[in-house]
Amino acid sequence: MADARHQGLRRTGLAALQICLVAGLYYGAGRVGLLQQLVRGQVTPLWPPSGIAVASLLLCGPRVWPGVALGAFLVNIGLGPSLPAVFAITAGNTLAPVCSYVLLRCTGFHDELDRLRDALALVFLGAFTGMLVSATTGSGSLLLAGVLSADGFWPTWWVWWTGDAMGVLVVTPFLLVLRWARLPRHPPPSRWAEALLLVAATVCVGFIETSGTPLLFLGFPLLIWAAFRFQLAGAAPCALAVSTFAIVTATRGAGPFAGHDLLTDMITLQVFNGSAALTALLLGTVISERQRTEREITRACSQLARMAARIATGDRQPMLPGQDGEHEQPARHRPTPRP
Repeated sequence: MADARHQGLRRTGLAALQICLVAGLYYGAGRVGLLQQLVRGQVTPLWPPSGIAVASLLLCGPRVWPGVALGAFLVNIGLGPSLPAVFAITAGNTLAPVCSYVLLRCTGFHDELDRLRDALALVFLGAFTGMLVSATTGSGSLLLAGVLSADGFWPTWWVWWTGDAMGVLVVTPFLLVLRWARLPRHPPPSRWAEALLLVAATVCVGFIETSGTPLLFLGFPLLIWAAFRFQLAGAAPCALAVSTFAIVTATRGAGPFAGHDLLTDMITLQVFNGSAALTALLLGTVISERQRTEREITRACSQLARMAARIATGDRQPMLPGQDGEHEQPARHRPTPRP
């Protein structure tokens, strides 16, 4: 009984620690996201906390939702026009990632993002569908509080929805990759050199973009390179970097964002960020899935060849597991989050 009590206290302490960690990450990411505003207090093209909230629920389970709520409240308490509006916005910012989590789990989502269906589910259910809740609740709260006029509801709703959705598309895959990515044990030096070259090229393209040169499209060859050579482990960080550089360029009003009104800049930026995230996510998962299929086919062909050779030599003893020369890779354990 003492052991059971000790285990219960340990689980409670771990859950409390995870909730505090999620709240801190949400709050910190929210403060960073507020620095990206094109117009102070009005337009935030990328809201990283939404991506952190969805990733936290996927990795830790629904028990960390109080951390999301606490972080959202701390971020909005200094921005909301009134306390009821702050509570409503906090509720929307909490329910949105929870809805995304439920939708993803209902489809059998894999946290490793190792299938094309997982990438599509994250895009259309986790980002586009789940974030409808936060955008509608937040914009509606501002409308009822008298901060927004009826004419300003839909532009605000659009910015809110796209900002939250971009946070899920860009930040969530990056965090999932940090959790599940496995580096090769002994990568050749050429592999490290190629990775460093990719990082250097990404930084150079970022400086070119932020300097005012309208060359945003240079980010797409980098995304394709990262996806083909490093799969999602390279494509997700590259997409985050490319989107960040584009947002910095937009806040400065440089490059392709110079000389246009706010609506045009927002449309250009969100279309670019969405295209970059989709390119990295879909291409990375498709290539990973294809390579896994090729490895399975190669393993099966090798086993069949060995069986045929044994039959041809008259050895009809059944092959025991491990005698075919191939060591089956154990299925990666994916812990089931406890509610």
